[in-house]
Amino acid sequence: MTEHVQFQQVFEVPGLVLSTARFTGLNFDRHFHLDLHVGLVTAGVLRQRVNGKTVLHGQGAVVMIAPGEIHDGIAVDDCDSTLKTFRLSQELVATVAEEISSLRREPEFASVLLEDPLLAGHLVRLHDAMCRSTAATGLEIQTEWLTLMECLLSHSRVIVPETVRGSLSRIQWDRVKDYCFSHLAEKITLDELAGLCSLGRFQFLKQFRQTVGMTPHAWLLRLRLERACGLLSRSSRAIASVAQEVGFYDQSHFNRAFRYAYGVAPSSYRA
Repeated sequence: MTEHVQFQQVFEVPGLVLSTARFTGLNFDRHFHLDLHVGLVTAGVLRQRVNGKTVLHGQGAVVMIAPGEIHDGIAVDDCDSTLKTFRLSQELVATVAEEISSLRREPEFASVLLEDPLLAGHLVRLHDAMCRSTAATGLEIQTEWLTLMECLLSHSRVIVPETVRGSLSRIQWDRVKDYCFSHLAEKITLDELAGLCSLGRFQFLKQFRQTVGMTPHAWLLRLRLERACGLLSRSSRAIASVAQEVGFYDQSHFNRAFRYAYGVAPSSYRA
């Protein structure tokens, strides 16, 4: 078996470690972990013994391996395989579970294979985004992380998410808008916005969407792009300078987001 394995700690999320493993002729001996493993096969197919059952784990599926669960992994037809994992400490999962469900006891895990291509695709993109990013505190990644943890833990019946009703008050919404307008050039985090409203992150996400009809990240992204349109139409400043002023630290990211929103590059909008 030849292999290439890479681990990456996410320091802003204590207890989370990402891994990407590429194998030829994969054959894991029976073993276990002390943390919760969330695995995603992005190439090949693995035959695994999970929770006493033999399953085929391929693209479009998510496997959750409970702490202490003995399992193995064998590549079908000795094919090349790629496996991405989220390794979550039990303390991290308990913290997130309490935030999402107000659960005040240790969550009970069971190993399970979820055949859910949409969830699997979102988790792969989150894994890749966290691996690329130098920090996991950005609003987009924070929002996606919490949203997907809610989906994953509820699908696997570890928790029942708390029902969050109502919307942001006028005062709360004004605080969020004023803060975003005045800090547009800076990194804005989910913790900061939730704190302005004296809410937990999960409650804030739900009430923001019920108020606005968009996620905080989607709304803030559009605000930045709209502000960029005004700057581009009123001045001859360099596009890189405009991108930085509205909170994009990567001009290529700004160009992609602008073209996706308006159908043209920033340079064409100015012309």
